[in-house]
Amino acid sequence: MHVIVVGAGIIGLATAWHLRRLGAVVTIIDPTPAQGASHAAAGMIAPAAEVVWGQTPLYPLMRSSGELYPGFTAEVASATGAELGLNSTGTLVCAGDRADLQTLRELRGAQSAAGFTTELISGSKARAVEPSLAPSIIGAVDIPDDWSVDPRRLSAALLSMTTETLVRETVTEVVRRGETTIGVRLADGRSLEADQVVLSTGSASITGAPVLPVRQVWGDVLRLRTQAEHTPLLTRTIRGLVNGRAVYLVPRPDGEIVLGASSREDGRSATSAGAVHRLLQDGQRLVPGILDCDITEVTTRARPGSPDDLPFIGRADDGCVVSTGYFRHGILLAPLGGRLGAELALGISPDWLPDGALDSVSPHRFSEAAPVSNA
Repeated sequence: MHVIVVGAGIIGLATAWHLRRLGAVVTIIDPTPAQGASHAAAGMIAPAAEVVWGQTPLYPLMRSSGELYPGFTAEVASATGAELGLNSTGTLVCAGDRADLQTLRELRGAQSAAGFTTELISGSKARAVEPSLAPSIIGAVDIPDDWSVDPRRLSAALLSMTTETLVRETVTEVVRRGETTIGVRLADGRSLEADQVVLSTGSASITGAPVLPVRQVWGDVLRLRTQAEHTPLLTRTIRGLVNGRAVYLVPRPDGEIVLGASSREDGRSATSAGAVHRLLQDGQRLVPGILDCDITEVTTRARPGSPDDLPFIGRADDGCVVSTGYFRHGILLAPLGGRLGAELALGISPDWLPDGALDSVSPHRFSEAAPVSNA
């Protein structure tokens, strides 16, 4: 079976990976592969820490995808020979005052109720495992099973498997015969046909594609680096709340730290000076030493979000599957989203999914049927 995957972000690349493993012939189309939201992402594989957002239907999806990650990355690393930057040291979610500590206690209760393994520890114990934490940290939730991966390395490894079938072009139209998708039309005028089309295009609008309520949520991310003569500041992911704003610091083995992220829906594609200031201000409240780091990169990207912040994964018609709207969970949900999109395209029943999961991500859940764009 020939399958066209439109979009080479982490979801499209993971879908193409699983399609090949299942024996499909894959064409993947993207003018700038792996340069969208996946390029900016910090790479947290953090199903337990994300409980803080209170999105109960997401929990089984995040847990299931987190459990798939070790096997997924091991297979990709074995096939490509790439080092993917998988960090299994865990995550600390930190509190800087008594109000934050009470929030963490409530968070841990919700995490335990959802079946995650966590431990509430003192500020001194947190600093014992991460000495660079601020003296003001009075407690933390230790989450040993919330890991991280380097999304750029993972995307590059997956992309390396597509070199012979990658089309660096823009899809302008989904081609249909009657009510069924049969292929796509490219900006250069070419038309490509396939047995199935998987749309993993984020928030991009394509004529003839299902119209879904996907919004752009912009985020600003800084990449920092410790001085060469210094040891890395952190060994594990640090998260926390500062004046109600979520902040995270994700370390890489080479000394890089990813600091993020803002979340806004103002349509501004550039990074404001204020956003950089707030990220540094909030980050240094948790880890003061970041102020001595070099700023190596400032990145702003739009993440595709749905009204309920769950992705859209499902069949749009007999020839088309959609897999988009992952918001800030694209990296975490890549193994699950990639496998599910591939199996749906090939007509394989995803009986491994948690109960009710397929309905929770249905592209039709906000309407009787997703209409088709004529724009």
